Amino acid sequence: MADTETRWTTHRREKKRRLDALGLSEATKIVDADRIDTVLSTLIQPRDRVSLEGDNQKQADFLAQSLAEVDPALLHDLHLLISSVSLSAHLDVFERGIASRLDLAFAGPQSLRLAQLVEDRVVTIGAIHTYVELYARMFVDLPPNVALLCAEAADEHGNLYTGPNTEDTPTIAEATAFHDGIVIVQVNRIVETLPRVDIPGDWVDAVIVSPRPYKLEPLFTRDPAKIGRVEILKAMLAIRGVYERHEVVSLNHGIGFDTAAIELILPTYGEELGLRGRIAKNWVLNPHPTLIPAIESGWVESVHCFGGEPGMERYVAARPDVFFTGRDGSLRSNRVLAQLAGQYAIDMFIGSSLQIDGDGNSSTVTAGRLAGFGGAPNMGHDPHGRRHGTAAWLDLASGEGASRRGKKLVVQLVETFKAGGTPTFVDRLDAIDVGAQAGMALPPIMVYGDDVSHIVTEEGVAYLYKADSLDERRAAIAAVAGATPIGLRHDTEVTERLRRDGVVAFPEDLGVDVRRADRTLLAAKSIGDLEAWSGGLYDPPARFRNF
Repeated sequence: MADTETRWTTHRREKKRRLDALGLSEATKIVDADRIDTVLSTLIQPRDRVSLEGDNQKQADFLAQSLAEVDPALLHDLHLLISSVSLSAHLDVFERGIASRLDLAFAGPQSLRLAQLVEDRVVTIGAIHTYVELYARMFVDLPPNVALLCAEAADEHGNLYTGPNTEDTPTIAEATAFHDGIVIVQVNRIVETLPRVDIPGDWVDAVIVSPRPYKLEPLFTRDPAKIGRVEILKAMLAIRGVYERHEVVSLNHGIGFDTAAIELILPTYGEELGLRGRIAKNWVLNPHPTLIPAIESGWVESVHCFGGEPGMERYVAARPDVFFTGRDGSLRSNRVLAQLAGQYAIDMFIGSSLQIDGDGNSSTVTAGRLAGFGGAPNMGHDPHGRRHGTAAWLDLASGEGASRRGKKLVVQLVETFKAGGTPTFVDRLDAIDVGAQAGMALPPIMVYGDDVSHIVTEEGVAYLYKADSLDERRAAIAAVAGATPIGLRHDTEVTERLRRDGVVAFPEDLGVDVRRADRTLLAAKSIGDLEAWSGGLYDPPARFRNF
């Protein structure tokens, strides 16, 4: 009997051994920050699989920096699971030989350095995942031995309050704690009573008060002062050519000035069109400050968030009918649930990309830049598991009888050329060669072309779901690709036929007056205007205070 028990409890016994070595127990979870080197080198062992909380916005930065400073003779060959590689410390651990393998979802801030380290064979990439894909694997073939997380506060029992930026923390903690891994959490403070319990203490093994609050990035804040006429024109085309045409009620907006422009002209241009109450009511996105005028104007019924946004805390707490908040008034965000909502519960995903090819495939992985793509592939595809019908989903329906089904709107909203004159539309995605150089089994494509239903540029709208062949699809993309290599090959006669057939629409076809595309349409023209719309509840981060 003893041999049988020993055979099936190896993880549990190893966890106990490590905790005992530090004197940690259910009654003793608080560890002094001065002991961090000992904590990490005792609770983590060489070749462990370690989930380090680099989230999209919040970072367990004290734990990350401390891990990068341990002795490589004690810790080496770690396999890191990091959803967002955002800090220098996330890659310092590889340069110092502490870690060797990385599975990730996104690496925007460190994309150039990561690409170089992969080329130099300092970092071995397991895979570039979507967010949900990476977390899902933590419950299958990548359960962490150790999780390094962060939270706002803890009590003496290790219960955690994560506040508005809960993000990925509960999912990682659960995947680790319930497979006998060790959960280590840096917190900003220890309190006697928490505002609410977001993660129970029996999931947590060690709590360390960080010498400084964890890093939190205002990732989704866009200054309206930087929105120009091209962004406004694309916003007008999107509203008339997609939102209004398909009666899009539930949706996700990605990060960027393009979608911020849409949010800011809903109370003006959208109001002129009589669309309030008909479109854009239920949202899955972070609490974008540029959404404030639409909320205050009665456009928005609900918003579920992937994470929070610095400065929006008081505003969100004051609008519980719109946001998902706790009894304490603070936002409850959850990246996994928001990703699932974005995958199955919304009519439309509208986002952008760095490159799009002639077939509509896109990627944010470009030459010398291994950025990844976060959650876009989760939301930017047609989920065949969906079964509920909405007007927008059914408007793209195809097939007959038992084969008839709706289709999600997957929209690419891009400018034909990026800053510096680099074309967005290219013959061959850089991702193909980057993936091959990195030894990936498949090119890191963000959104596959056959999932894209619409492409919107400053030239017009391509209704790709209407194309009756691959050649027609390519011709529609070329028609809105401007003076890029793809666009220059468009056939004028074919484009005119596509316009007559409704596969392509230019501004005049949609009743969009290009001359009206100027900043007078913006409901807020500055960060100060957003603060005023909020009634003083929005508290912009210092770097955005330009008023």
